Amino acid sequence: MTNFLLEVGVEELPAQFVASALAQWQQRIPQSLSDHLLTAQTIQVYGTPRRLAVLIEGLPEQQPQQREEIKGPPAKAAFKKGQPTQAAEGFAKKQGVSIDDFEIRPTEKGEFVFIQKVTEGQPTAAVLQALIPDWIFKLEGKRFMRWSNGDLRFSRPIRWLVALLDDQILPLTLENDGQVIYSDRRSQVHRVLHPAPLSIPTAKAYVGTLANGFVMVDPQQRQQVIETQIQQQADQVQGMASIPTDLIQEVVHLVEWPTALVGSFEAEFLAIPAEVTITEMISHQRYFPVLNPSNPQELLPHFIAVSNGDPQKSDLIRAGNERVIRARLSDGQFFYRADQAIPLVQYLPKLETVTFQEDLGSMRSKADRIMAIAARIAKQLKLSQKQTQHIERAALLCKADLVTQMVGEFPELQGVMGEKYARASEEPEEVARAIAEHYQPRNAEDQLPQTLGGQVVAMADRLDTLVSIFGLGMKPSGSSDPFALRRSANAIVSIIWEAGLGIDLHQLIQDTSAEFSQIFGKQAEVAALQAQIQEFFIQRVRTLLQEDRRIDYDLVNAVLSEGDPEAQARALTDVLDVRDRAEFLQSLRQSGDLDQVFETVNRASRLAQKGELSKQILDPKQVIDTQAFAAHSEQAFYDALLELLPQTTAAQASRDYRSLVTGLAAIAPVVSQFFDGEDSVLVMAEDPQVRSNRLNLLGLLRNHARVLGDFGEIVKS
Repeated sequence: MTNFLLEVGVEELPAQFVASALAQWQQRIPQSLSDHLLTAQTIQVYGTPRRLAVLIEGLPEQQPQQREEIKGPPAKAAFKKGQPTQAAEGFAKKQGVSIDDFEIRPTEKGEFVFIQKVTEGQPTAAVLQALIPDWIFKLEGKRFMRWSNGDLRFSRPIRWLVALLDDQILPLTLENDGQVIYSDRRSQVHRVLHPAPLSIPTAKAYVGTLANGFVMVDPQQRQQVIETQIQQQADQVQGMASIPTDLIQEVVHLVEWPTALVGSFEAEFLAIPAEVTITEMISHQRYFPVLNPSNPQELLPHFIAVSNGDPQKSDLIRAGNERVIRARLSDGQFFYRADQAIPLVQYLPKLETVTFQEDLGSMRSKADRIMAIAARIAKQLKLSQKQTQHIERAALLCKADLVTQMVGEFPELQGVMGEKYARASEEPEEVARAIAEHYQPRNAEDQLPQTLGGQVVAMADRLDTLVSIFGLGMKPSGSSDPFALRRSANAIVSIIWEAGLGIDLHQLIQDTSAEFSQIFGKQAEVAALQAQIQEFFIQRVRTLLQEDRRIDYDLVNAVLSEGDPEAQARALTDVLDVRDRAEFLQSLRQSGDLDQVFETVNRASRLAQKGELSKQILDPKQVIDTQAFAAHSEQAFYDALLELLPQTTAAQASRDYRSLVTGLAAIAPVVSQFFDGEDSVLVMAEDPQVRSNRLNLLGLLRNHARVLGDFGEIVKS
């Protein structure tokens, strides 16, 4: 068995690319080896800002021998009068075997020529030499670059290459416009602590050798060391370090030999909102905030930085970081004071200078549209005059902080600063909270708005964006969604579900689309726009039900009824109801109760398609001619439908569909007699009136079941 080391030495890589490249190698390299019949005992990938490496232990010295049975031409074509033909000779030449190696064996199609071909495995070294360029240059990432005048592209210029098979250099060459990089055993280590390169004696000695050069190549080890050091530094100032996951993962890939150190700043800066200070520390400086252990919401005047420099120079490094954070916080303090000098509402005229989208006007115009949509939602929810006033005020002011100095410096604080400036301007608390919450959820992990004002303004903002961008013909396609419209639609549906809001989304889409078309002179396109947005929301509801709620695909199809405009309009008219019906059907399947009604309703639904009964009719008295009954089973079916009607009506009113399912289960034996009993009937009778009557009976049963879902879409359990 043999061990192999590959190290690709580069100029400093972006932290995000290091993490991505290691994840890609963890998947690609084992699969690549397996595809070439090589199996290793362990495969470990390593990475720092200046290198990507893989250490593969326990490789065989060569590929295993491959035995392959190959079928050739029919025997009668391969031999004529006992002599080989051109077909036989051609097959033997192609496969590199002798005609004496042929075996004649019978098959279902007659006798054929077969050979047993043995291919000797290649040496592992040769296989690796062929695979390594793909391992390097098929890595994917953003903003790859060329260097020198060559065509090689990588995240950063490649400067050295280490390739060792045990203690021997595996010859590799990378050429780039006359510049040639040959594989070697010499690796560049820490720039400051060990400027001279180190020679790696064997592949297995890689980790230890680089540690001697002050490079900790294992990201997991670096993370453990960093987290331990951070907590130790926080303990020195009687604090508790905040270690956000995204930040620690980034810092791990910014250093090779980490040294955590604690710094301080003047306590007067704590008067700035904590969000400003934390954003400055994390987003701009990659510092870890220090919190008060007895009150984790309270910042202490300290921070923890992770240095990649000389630990002996920590005091100097600390002082430099303190100067930087002090300057940044001084700017933040100035912005905060200056922004509060005028009320938030007075920033509205400046929104005229901020463009939402070049064809959609300014953010000031968008605020007006958000306010109009929010008013419609408030009306649907039958909110009080005071509640509506607060919501409209929040909608008007929700974008005002975009033109403040603080948000101009820290865009990620939009909404956060709007809330604080609203309070400073003595706006009602409901208005301030709604301004902050209307950006939620910012991502898949973020919480949804918790106040009614925040929920309404959040939905209004996203619906305006959806309708406006769709109205310009810029709907998402494939993976391209630059305005995050899918996420916006998901957020609207999720807010409705989470808060239990009785919102008619179908009507909101109609009204908002009509208003957009009127404002932007696209009245002729309003119907198409409405249809597109409705279909878009149906697809988002489908995705949320299947992926987030884990509802079976066929049950989702049953409640959304693709291709049925009435059913889809119903789904958007009552988004809570479509969720409840899908979850109820899922529970019926899990309990086995769905099986009790599936066969009966499904059979009736398939036959009912041959009739012309409207899917909205439930009352048999409207469409059934009892004088046309020719069998007792028809009367029994009719009577059972009359008994089912109040149960269905009650289920529609209460959205409690248990009674409907009970009624469908009770009618099943009656329908069975109608189809297969002693008094069964031929549905497709020759008499048009009798046939229509019987199809209507089945159509009525289908319609009652459709109150819950389209059983024709359900797959038998």
